[in-house]
Amino acid sequence: MTPRRFPAIVFDFDGTLVDSADDLRTALNRLLAEAGLPPHPIAAVRRMIGDGVAKLVERGFAAAGRPVAADELAAQTRHFLAIYEPISADSTRPYPGVPETLAALVGAGHRLGLCTNKPERASRLMLARLGLDRFLSSVVGGDTLPVKKPDPAPLLAAIAGLGLSPSAALMVGDNEHDVATARAAGVPVVAVSWGYSRVPLAELHADATIDDFAELPAAIARLAA
Repeated sequence: MTPRRFPAIVFDFDGTLVDSADDLRTALNRLLAEAGLPPHPIAAVRRMIGDGVAKLVERGFAAAGRPVAADELAAQTRHFLAIYEPISADSTRPYPGVPETLAALVGAGHRLGLCTNKPERASRLMLARLGLDRFLSSVVGGDTLPVKKPDPAPLLAAIAGLGLSPSAALMVGDNEHDVATARAAGVPVVAVSWGYSRVPLAELHADATIDDFAELPAAIARLAA
């Protein structure tokens, strides 16, 4: 049976469904090492995540003391992905309660999608390796369209991929771009208190916040009331 409210739920990926920082750090530090630059600690890399791979590479080089030239960024980003994709699920794991809650939502009739600034190919590979692909029937990555979050187009495309309209949808994310994307698309948004946001949770002004992924169904029910 299809739920009356929010039959479509679209999730952010890194920092919302999975903690991927360690594998991203490994790939970034290997890239930097090849350029003769020092590595970054995990805390620093966490602050660089959230705006797509090119921004991660750009920030990584800049913080290591050698800003990457604009005409070099695309090549460095491709090389980063070549390093990252084979190891993308080595240390990355879903946050506690994610598989079980996604299964429960699907069982309750919700259609689930993904809207991430991570490239689509890398996202699909990671979903498959972590066994989460069976829950998510629509995947829009940072390179699926010419624009990425916080532009609303990727979220709208993910909802359309579920065969539903924005009025039927809810978004779940961890940072300011997710909230801004949802607002621009006219979609309610739940913010998670973990993840990689550079803005304090209270300043995001999401429609609801959760401290544990297992709290999501109850948050959805409150928003649907």
